[in-house]
Parts: sequence; C-alpha cells; structure tokens
Amino acid sequence: MRHDKYMQQNRLGNSGIVVSDICLGTMTFGMQCDKQQSFRILDKAVDAGIDFLDTAEVYPVPPTSELAGRTEELLGEWLKTKSRDSLIIASKIAGPAHGWFNPPVRGGKAAIDRHQIRLAIEGSLRRMQTDYIDLYQVHWPDHAMRAEDTLGALDELVAEGKVRVTGTSNEDAYGLMKSLWTSDRCGLTRYDTIQNNFSLNNRRFEDELAEVCRRENISLLPYSPLAGGVLTGKYNGTQFPKGARFSSYLQNGEPRQKAMAERFVNDRSMAATEKFIALAEEVGMNIVTMATAWSKQHDYVASTIVGVSHEDHLEPIIAAANMTLDTATLKKIDQVSQDIPYPMG
Repeated sequence: MRHDKYMQQNRLGNSGIVVSDICLGTMTFGMQCDKQQSFRILDKAVDAGIDFLDTAEVYPVPPTSELAGRTEELLGEWLKTKSRDSLIIASKIAGPAHGWFNPPVRGGKAAIDRHQIRLAIEGSLRRMQTDYIDLYQVHWPDHAMRAEDTLGALDELVAEGKVRVTGTSNEDAYGLMKSLWTSDRCGLTRYDTIQNNFSLNNRRFEDELAEVCRRENISLLPYSPLAGGVLTGKYNGTQFPKGARFSSYLQNGEPRQKAMAERFVNDRSMAATEKFIALAEEVGMNIVTMATAWSKQHDYVASTIVGVSHEDHLEPIIAAANMTLDTATLKKIDQVSQDIPYPMG
C-alpha cells in the first residue's frame, strides 16, 4: 500500500475545475447533525485538504417539508467565514419524485423545466449566500422531459455565471448518452459529471456507465462508498444501531423507505460485508479506509463523496487520501464480488 502526504486533485470532466479526490457530502447537516456539529465536520474536512462539498436543495435526508433547504442554509452560514473561491461547491435541483424519494420542494412541483430550474437555482444561491455554484446537478432525471429544455435552461445559467459546470445524478446509460447527444447537437452545456451510487456492495456502474464515462470523459462522483454505512459492519442483520438511517427506515419508515433500506441491508449484503471486513483486517486496514480507497482507484472517478455524522468519522476516510491498493488486494476484492455478485440487487 502507498499513502502520500497530500490529497490528490482531479479534473471534473472536460471542465477547468479540479477538486480533491475526497468530497464531503452534507445530507446529515440539519437533521443528524446540528449547526455546531456540522461546522466541526466542515472545519475538520477542509483542514485535511478536502475542498469539494456536495449538497442539494432537498437536504437533509430523509427530506421533509419542514427541513428541506436547511442543509444549504447551514452551509451558507459556514461559508461566510471562509474564502469562497478556495472551495468547490456542488448542489442539485431535485427533479421529479422517484420511488422512496419524494422531494418536498416548491409546493410539490419539483421538475427540471426552465421555470423550476430558475426557482431552484435562486433558492440555492440565496440559502448558501453565494452568487454562483461551481457544479449544478440534476438530482433525479426525468426522461419524459425534452432534454433540450433542461439543458437549454442550464446553459443559460452557465452563460450568466450563476453556474460554472453542470452534471447529472442517479442516471442510467441511456439518459446520460441522450443528454450528451443533445448537448452536442444543439451546442448546449455538456454534463461533466455523473453522481451515482457506487461501492464494494454495488458495482453496477461498471456494467455500462463506466464505459460511457471513459469514452465521453465524464467524471463519476460516487456517493455512498460505504453502502449507506453497511460496509462499516454496524448493521449485522439482527440488531441495528440506534439513530442510524436504515434502522429508522426499517423500523419506522414508510413502505418506500423500508424497501430502499432492504436493498442496502439484506442477507447477501451482510455476507459480502463480512468478507470485505475480513479482507480489510487481513491487509491491516480499516474497512472504511479500504472501501474509500477502492472507490477512488477507478480511472473515471474524480472524487468520492463521503458523509459522516461526527467529525471523528472522518479519520479513516482521510487515511485513504491518495492511497493505492495493490494488485493482490484488488484481486481479493474482485473475488468477493464474484462469489456474491450484486449483493444490493
């Protein structure tokens, strides 16, 4: 294993923006983390060399009508004490409801047409007390929308300087390629990033989207590299940690939340997690460090998005900065994935 002193910087797609190869996600801010705790996490992350922060208009998660936007507000308060241009801030417009995710924004009229994009960006800029967002992403795609309408509105924001570059999230290969084709055909802003779920327990991105990213120079910003915390071993299938997100979903959540939690926490994911933890112990590494390092080690990944609820949780994550897993360890990881393919379905 090799671990360098300084955090690596990578370019987002074809853009001029470079970011630390670890990104701090903020969806816990305003719910699991109060203002003081959120600020401590932010300060520790930046002190460690993380200059890339990811948020969304509906955060914190799970989204509620009362708290939607609170995370951006907290981030805005914290940003007032920092040098804005030294940080790369990413946010997202909610998009339509998909499955368990029902965004309580703008009177239930979440969409990605020109009108809603304008309302969303102005709200995010106001809450974060900034006049631009470095990376603006479509949180959930809507394939029923004309791609020209969405990309045309985003192109206007780039031209006005309110947004530097654009990206998508939770997208499939068809949607990403359709958007890229539309951008090229119409001369509109082109997505530089895609933010999708990707972890040792969920390697589906490698099936098709990885090839799209390589050929089109799109950067993956993987979220949930610890599989929603499952890879830490805190869920063991019978007892669930108090206050953990999936504990709440499984015990008291709505049907769509419970179904989502069962995708992450199930017999196959527990079995795979057990093997990955054993492998991490074998190579003398914290499982959190190994999982984060593995995520960063893909050629199409620009920055891995991590989320924590306490500043101490950052320690094993930061330990993965610029770490390179050796070939033998990667082969053992692949063997677990072959033995238990697609543990998250």
